[in-house]
Amino acid sequence: MKLKLSGNNKFMDLDLNKIKNVHFIGIGGIGISAVARMMHLEGKNVTGQDMQDGEVIHELTSLGIPVTIGQFYENIPEDTELVVYTIAIDNYDPELSKKIKSQERMIVKSYPEMLGVISSSKYTIAISGTHGKTTTTGMLAQVLMDSGNDPTVIIGSLIKDNSNGVCGRSNFIAGKSEYFVVEACEYRRSFLNINPKILIITNIDRDHLDYYKDIEDIKNAFREMAMKVPSDGYVICNPHDENVLDVIEGIKAKVLDYSEFFDNNLKLKIPGVHNKKNAAAAYAAARTLGLSSQDIISGLANFPGTWRRFEFKGKLSSGALVYDDYAHHPAEIVATLSGFRELYSTEMGYCITVIFQPHLFSRTKMLLKEFKQSFKDADEVLILPIYYAREEDDGTISSEILANEINKYTNNAKAFSDFDQASRYLESKLPDMNDKNIIVTMGAGEAFKLGDKLLLK
Repeated sequence: MKLKLSGNNKFMDLDLNKIKNVHFIGIGGIGISAVARMMHLEGKNVTGQDMQDGEVIHELTSLGIPVTIGQFYENIPEDTELVVYTIAIDNYDPELSKKIKSQERMIVKSYPEMLGVISSSKYTIAISGTHGKTTTTGMLAQVLMDSGNDPTVIIGSLIKDNSNGVCGRSNFIAGKSEYFVVEACEYRRSFLNINPKILIITNIDRDHLDYYKDIEDIKNAFREMAMKVPSDGYVICNPHDENVLDVIEGIKAKVLDYSEFFDNNLKLKIPGVHNKKNAAAAYAAARTLGLSSQDIISGLANFPGTWRRFEFKGKLSSGALVYDDYAHHPAEIVATLSGFRELYSTEMGYCITVIFQPHLFSRTKMLLKEFKQSFKDADEVLILPIYYAREEDDGTISSEILANEINKYTNNAKAFSDFDQASRYLESKLPDMNDKNIIVTMGAGEAFKLGDKLLLK
């Protein structure tokens, strides 16, 4: 595989097959860790570093990949030939970013650029969209694996189990066929590095507003992505969505409407109409690849779901059930809670408590109107401090402000100043809980830790 580099660089046309030593900065990221797994399986000497420990790190170290906690330039081994970095370092550690990009002793590539390298030699099916891309990626991967098509897969989560004997708890599947199924994230236009033959657009919504100016800016990025698909390729989407319609107008590729494959009676292991829409998109892609309806339906029915998407974590001694979900955008929250109500309805006496950690000050502030209307299917919403990630607090938004706005609409929210305060409140409620109580930790941050703590009681 040849890595094409622009400019006057002594590493132009470097043969990746000759690279033995690769170091990953931000290796705990769900996407970049998949590339680390891939290179490890190829027999390369893989090392990495990350700011914090976590489940993804544990999965990597269990494979024998050494990971250093704490990120410094000095952590890069002397014999490193290639550094792959998460684009997040541009925000949270610009000095480290500048240092690794300015050195000349080794190749330096971002995670999205590495996806482009992998994509260039494969028949690539890229799954994009504001919501649902992880589940859709997993569904299509399951269908292809079950039908013997042996794809290579990079997904933004961990497949829940290894019931098919292939996946394991992994975000990477090493296939031997030409097919490359990849989750394609729009943040900072990262997905433009990928070269798809088939592009799925699940939907387009306002998000990542710390980077994009507005919905038109987001649509422009998706349009640029759609324009990359060749005339003998497919863009699979819902062309009736006005945001999507603007994106696909006049593109070279064939447009396939996934809503034509929607089946409300489809049997899935994960609930929610939104997941049936995801299944329709996966179905459409599989049909373009020549798979039979019987194989597709069977594969979709086998899909177990992924880590942190409607994930059942366990049962408390009281009988209360604990779940975790990654939903962090208003539309995702609405869809997820609707799915929970399919299984645990109010009419059947179920009470749903959501422990929600907002993700990013910018998202919470700019989508405040949407957030406040998102929790109508919850009986109680406990709001944790905002997970700031790559941002600084300017004092204009807080969990207290969000809780107050939710209470104007559904009057079911409480804000907490820290995790300990929320934990004490939850523990005080445990004696009154029973098997009709559902506890859902929710968000892209660390809300799941409260659920895990409850399960240790």
